Order: sequence, then C-alpha cells, then structure tokens
Amino acid sequence: MLVSLHAVKTAESVRRFRQRHATRPLAVTLTGTDVFSDAKTLAAAVETMTIADRIITLQNAMADAIPKELRKKVRVVFQSAIAPVSRPKSREDVFEVCILGHLREVKDPFLAARASRLLPHESRIHITQVGGELEAGYARQARTEAKANPRYTYLGELPRSKAIRTLARCRLLAMTSRNEGGPSAVSEALACGVPVVSTRTAGVVGLLGKSYPGLFDVGDVQACARMLQRCETDAHFLARLWSVCESKRELISPAHEENTWRQVLRELGID
Repeated sequence: MLVSLHAVKTAESVRRFRQRHATRPLAVTLTGTDVFSDAKTLAAAVETMTIADRIITLQNAMADAIPKELRKKVRVVFQSAIAPVSRPKSREDVFEVCILGHLREVKDPFLAARASRLLPHESRIHITQVGGELEAGYARQARTEAKANPRYTYLGELPRSKAIRTLARCRLLAMTSRNEGGPSAVSEALACGVPVVSTRTAGVVGLLGKSYPGLFDVGDVQACARMLQRCETDAHFLARLWSVCESKRELISPAHEENTWRQVLRELGID
C-alpha cells in the first residue's frame, strides 16, 4: 500500500505507484495547500485524488472543497497530539498568547502583533510567536516588530518539544491564517488544554465547528484585537471557548487516530 502525504507534491510518486501496482491500495492525504491555494493547485490535486482509492482529510470541512464525485472516497482522520508530561506554569505578569507556525504570507503571521498594538494601555496581552521563516523577509520583519512592540516576542524556530512546551504555558493559541488554518497546531492546543481563537478558515472550522465563538474574519485586525481583549477580561467567555475545545479533545487522541486508520485499512483489505 502507498499512503501519500500532500496530493500535489507526491503526484508523480502516486502515478508511478499506480502504474506499477494496479490493484494495490492507494490513499492520498490532503493538506490545506492542496485545496485552498488556487484553482490550478486544486486541479493538480484532483488528478491525484482521482487515482486514489481513499482520500484522507484532516478535518471535516475539507471535503466540501473537492468535486462531489470524489467525496465518497473521503475519510476524515483527525491529527492526534500529546501534551507535555508536565504542563509549564503560565506567566503571571502577562496574558500570554501563542502564535505557532512557520512564517509565510498565507498565515498572515503578524496580524495578532498588529492587533496587540490596538489594545488599551492596561491590557496584559503579550504575543509570543514561534516558527521559522519559510518565505524571505519574514524573520527580519518579526525581529523589527519585536523591537518596536513591547507586547510581542519572536522566539524563531524551536525544536518541536520546546515549541509545544511554549504553547502549553500560554493562556491562548491564536490562529490568523488567510485561507488554510492549522489543524496540527489546533490539535496541539487542545491536547495542552489551551483555548483557541482563530480567523474563520476551513481548517479550524472543520475541527471546532461553524458556531465556535472564538472565530473572527480573515485579516480583520480590529476584530482580532477585540477577541484578544475579551479573552483577557471575560473569564466566562474564555471558559466557553475551553468548554468547546475540551469537547473536541477525544478527537485528537492517539487512540482515536489509530482506530480511524484501522477502519480505513480494513476498508482497503489490509488487516
């Protein structure tokens, strides 16, 4: 069997496998880049999906973006995550908000930093950003922002274990993507017991639901600022966010992911 990760990037490998092994099982795992980038990328992904026996998505909303005739192949496998053995203590001097992910244009990585500049003087919001530079100029921009904005710290790229511990000590994860979302970062936040606020993107909506109260419009810096301030000052609202996040926690357990994959494999004739 072949399990392909990223429909577009593995297209040649998928075609080669199918040519050599016409009857062996083939599953293609979609990423946000495959279906939410542009029409050309989606068309390339569809070619790969058409060859596959099963299409794996990482959240519920992704199937809506692919052609209807292919949706019967879709199986949702939520990405699991494991929290640190001991959760680091949250900072008492600030209300720390984590931004977790590589720096690139589609992530709108400095939206929360810009939003923090709009907060009232008495706010204790502090943005801690973790992630390496994937597109030129973003690390320099992050360092410039850190010098000018006392509410913002850029830690750069960290080993995965340190990145997760940084997330675990924060009071909130903020996702600011333009059109992809980040199921893996959301899964990690749920595992660590950290509530999430996010732009309204398919990646997050597909995991937390359309009615999740922590969503705001893509690119809306003022809405982001209001959301951050509400989380800081309204304990009842923050508890509502966590209540929804806690209800989704079982979905991102390793046992749930393993069981879902077992079901997929059984469908494909592999025990």
